[in-house]
Amino acid sequence: MRLKTHSFVPIVVIAAVTVGFTAVSANLSEYGASASEQQVGQPRQIVPPGTPSPVVDPTIFPVVDPTTPTVVGPITPAVVGSTTPAVVDPTTPAVVGRTSQAGVGRGTSPAVVRTTTPAGSIGPAPVNLGTAGTFAILTKSGITDVFSSRITGNVGASPITGAAIALTCSEVRSGTIYSVDVAGPLPCRVTNAPRLTTAVRDEESAYTDAAARANPDFVNLGAGQIGGLTLAPSLYKWTGPVLISSDVTLAGGPNDVWIFQIAGSITQASATRVRLTGGAQAKNVFWQAAGPVTIGTTAHSEGTILTATMIAMNTGASTNGRLLAQTQVTLQKNTVTNVQ
Repeated sequence: MRLKTHSFVPIVVIAAVTVGFTAVSANLSEYGASASEQQVGQPRQIVPPGTPSPVVDPTIFPVVDPTTPTVVGPITPAVVGSTTPAVVDPTTPAVVGRTSQAGVGRGTSPAVVRTTTPAGSIGPAPVNLGTAGTFAILTKSGITDVFSSRITGNVGASPITGAAIALTCSEVRSGTIYSVDVAGPLPCRVTNAPRLTTAVRDEESAYTDAAARANPDFVNLGAGQIGGLTLAPSLYKWTGPVLISSDVTLAGGPNDVWIFQIAGSITQASATRVRLTGGAQAKNVFWQAAGPVTIGTTAHSEGTILTATMIAMNTGASTNGRLLAQTQVTLQKNTVTNVQ
């Protein structure tokens, strides 16, 4: 009798479980789902026939407002470099560039180039200007001027006579006008041919240094049109002219360096600006151009300009940096401020 009792209980339990499972399966089948479709840990919402739209339990599936923009987490920018290892610094602004294939020509991918140099800076090593760095304007062929300009820093011309320096003493607000002879502007000019000879030699060496830098991070970026771009500290090279048709931004830290090697001319359009962000400093920006450089009317430039020919500042243009020309500099009511 005891054996029969023990045998009967398991049979009853098994029958109850079987009936219950059959009922659940039938219930699920009524709404188009089988028991095998119900995954453990993944609840399925049962929608009775005739219901206009699915009933979503917000405690299980949060409600998403389709009008709210999707938030995408931070993405590490692509690193585009040359043969020098590149380091991406997430604390500095990213480049918005039109580069592809290691920065050659136009493309659509943003790029950040970080080439490590000593002293914690990013970009190439700075160009050594020597004694030429003490001049706001230094030329070989003289300076023309439409009164009045405002110059902060030294001014000099060599080997041409001081008579070719058309600035007046009142226009050089802070600094000295150096000439090779007594024909320089009076009463402020200082005749110092040896100093000028050294400065011009240093200017030429700086130009050669900037032009000879190898392994550029970008070659012919934007096909020479760089207006509207934000550029990271790097070595940039163009085999033709460069046009700045709208504002261009140089984004980096106070010790970062930019060198622009340009085989042709530089033309900056009127009313445009070269902007520095992130603590970038004009003293660490170098524009080396084999052709003439023109800064448009009321435009603003940043950095040292080293050219094998001339620099023309149109009416009301300004610059923070240096104008170092191996021919002449022309001014028209301009502001030139040397940076140290």
